[in-house]
Amino acid sequence: MSGQDKAGQEVSAEGKKRPVAVALNYQRGDLPKVVAAGRGAIAEKILEIAFANGVKVREDRDLAELLSAVELNCPIPVNCFEAVAEILRYLYQANARLGGAPVAETGVSPDQR
Repeated sequence: MSGQDKAGQEVSAEGKKRPVAVALNYQRGDLPKVVAAGRGAIAEKILEIAFANGVKVREDRDLAELLSAVELNCPIPVNCFEAVAEILRYLYQANARLGGAPVAETGVSPDQR
């Protein structure tokens, strides 16, 4: 059983915040699109697939909460452009330093993995 905390985020029966994860796809010339999103076990599966494939993951729970409401395969909303652009810049720089893995977005903290 789960409920919501004061911020409206889902919490488990044990009082832990349920993880939320969002995967984005970005192709030059297009807006980034939400290609996967989920909470709880689905979020954990998204992260498992990302880690297994060497996809870089960036933590931003607030942004992940916003993006998790976007319909799959739809572009990110205008109010998320700046935050997503900053994350993509960070991840592409890290990607260049480390040699070329894809990028992903998540809102799951390390203690929830």
